[in-house]
Amino acid sequence: MAVRLLSHELSDLCLGKPALRSLSVTSTIAQALEVLRTSDDNFVSVWSCDHNPKTSPAFEPAAAFPDECRCVGKICIVDVICYLCRDEILVSPPAALKQPVSVLLPEIPGLVLHVEPTCSLLEAIDLILGGAQNLVVPIKTKPSNKRSKQQQKPSVTVTNHKGREFCWLTQEDVIRFLLSSIGLFSPVPAFSIDALNIISPNTITIEYHSPASATIGAISRALLEQTSVAVVDSEGALIGEISPFTLACCDETVAAAVKTLSSGDLMAYIDCGGPPEELVKVVSAKLKEKNLNGMLQHFTVSMSSGGFSSASSSSDEEYSMAAPVSPSPRPGRLSRSMSYSARMVRRSEAIVCHPRSSLVAVMVQAIAHRVNYVWVIEEDCSLVGIVTFSDMLRVLGENFETMA
Repeated sequence: MAVRLLSHELSDLCLGKPALRSLSVTSTIAQALEVLRTSDDNFVSVWSCDHNPKTSPAFEPAAAFPDECRCVGKICIVDVICYLCRDEILVSPPAALKQPVSVLLPEIPGLVLHVEPTCSLLEAIDLILGGAQNLVVPIKTKPSNKRSKQQQKPSVTVTNHKGREFCWLTQEDVIRFLLSSIGLFSPVPAFSIDALNIISPNTITIEYHSPASATIGAISRALLEQTSVAVVDSEGALIGEISPFTLACCDETVAAAVKTLSSGDLMAYIDCGGPPEELVKVVSAKLKEKNLNGMLQHFTVSMSSGGFSSASSSSDEEYSMAAPVSPSPRPGRLSRSMSYSARMVRRSEAIVCHPRSSLVAVMVQAIAHRVNYVWVIEEDCSLVGIVTFSDMLRVLGENFETMA
């Protein structure tokens, strides 16, 4: 069994994966928002492609240019929110939305990497531990001569790159795959996360009453690190979180709330039922007070057209994997497939464990809630640290060496 696990290639993990919807690096932020509102994923891939036929004798055949289509990064609603929170951008959000999506891409190489389907599972884990967040893999697709007009719109998205389609694999995909064979790593999965020394004390925190505007840099960092911002009281006890996963289910006008509310009020604003009416009024009043007329107009139009759509807050429905919801776009809260329901209606309530929790229990907890991390707290709710998928992979990766 151990030999079989070690022999797996990434093509095994790609089975059933949908082809990536992608944006051109020259697309505008407004076009990116249009795609994100109807996407089944929180992220959309950004590509640099040259699909123009090369007819000049000076050019070699197209097959000689394997790098003409490259995924250069990924973006989500949170990137847009943080961008709109810049003081110079808040003055005129509509103008900012006309900028190319390239302005949203982090200047950190290696977050998204192209790999071959024959890449081994061990190699993939090494790449992830080296900083890669998404591994872009070419997939086999059935050729079709029937293409709808909507599929052919180059200004929105494409899935086909010079005759090839791609999917991507995330840390969650690898952890989920390893969890199916977790017995092979025995006895390590039964050890506590404290005993395994994988609790990181390097958390991103903000005090409950602090201005939410003070979290902008923290939110950007949490998005980059695939973690979250812990909201704590004056004694360091964990109250909740401002999670990029929750923000990704909102719309871009949340930037107005970030700039005007406290961190505690922002948690209530982005929680799964949609923002309370009294907080919407507070945001409008403070935007007017600060003379942020451009954002005020953008915010008012969004709220009057529906704002966030309501979502059930019952625990049974919050994490259900029921039939898909209507794929038609809705204003405010984004329309998502129910297969992503754990992210679609994520609450600001933090997912927590204790230092004595076993590694396998924490893995299952993170997978069940569709997050890349779990907060670690003591019995009195004081924040100890955080455990991430990277920490889990590091421990399991060390076991791989023994198995090999």
